[in-house]
Amino acid sequence: MIDTVVSVNLMVGETLKIKKNRLEPDYTRGCKRLCIVSGIYGDELQGQYICYETIRRIKNSYEDLTGIVDIYPSLNPMGLEAGVREIPGPELNMNELFPGSEQGAMGEYAANAVLRDIEGADFCLDVHGSDMYLCEIPQIRMNDDVEKEIMPYVEHLNTDMIWVHPSTQVNKGSLAYELNKIGVKCCVTESSYAYKIDQDYCNQIVDGIFSLMKYMGIWKGETVKPKDPFLVHDDDMIYINSESSGIFIPKSSVHDMVNENDEIGKVVDVITGSVEEVIRAPITGMITGMREYPAIEEGSLLARIVGVRK
Repeated sequence: MIDTVVSVNLMVGETLKIKKNRLEPDYTRGCKRLCIVSGIYGDELQGQYICYETIRRIKNSYEDLTGIVDIYPSLNPMGLEAGVREIPGPELNMNELFPGSEQGAMGEYAANAVLRDIEGADFCLDVHGSDMYLCEIPQIRMNDDVEKEIMPYVEHLNTDMIWVHPSTQVNKGSLAYELNKIGVKCCVTESSYAYKIDQDYCNQIVDGIFSLMKYMGIWKGETVKPKDPFLVHDDDMIYINSESSGIFIPKSSVHDMVNENDEIGKVVDVITGSVEEVIRAPITGMITGMREYPAIEEGSLLARIVGVRK
């Protein structure tokens, strides 16, 4: 059943509508409820495929559905239509507007309506791609103050990595932060990069969603055995930044294992045909993020590596 969560009249006769698709069995009393949200940033398209594929698989085996699944494909439909990250017009970052306000402007009003609609769910998965600059392996991100409560859920999501951040660094105003604050368990998944749908990564995450649904008692059909993700904290992650400007030409990709001092790319000066900087791995480990947009400036993030623990 498709419902309109919020509708806001805009200028020149346009209307902002955020919709959800509720999939549920005939009898719902006492059922668990899972929410899947996507499209907070209009340039992150991974969630569009993940929402589509999740709905398609459920509809193909509807008799296996034993709980409620609410899917919100696009929380920032104007950004999606315009192909931009923020809400067009006011240029607001929607993931800074929660919990919003019923008396607020358009963005805050919409954020408040979404939060109230999700309230009461047993779990919420906030689906993201990365930005246009960095390609990421499929991963879960969550805060250390909810790690104990959320870990049993995220272990089923079939990602390669679980990244736990200190709660002191969390930006208040994000959907995940505000949902956890009101008692709805929530985490973020990221993969690939902006303006792209990587079907392999997407299907990996969809497989994980069904594994999670089975764990929650929402699905009785067949599911894959989820991957055993490696767990990292902020001090496990090494950032590699450029010390020069130019065009970055990678030699490695995400998921690659590299040894300390291996070349992973170089920065070149196009006009002179010279190599400005050779980028080498500072440690032995796995590349979890790699620069996708090649034009860089001094200080640009080029890669992230998780070290191999001995």
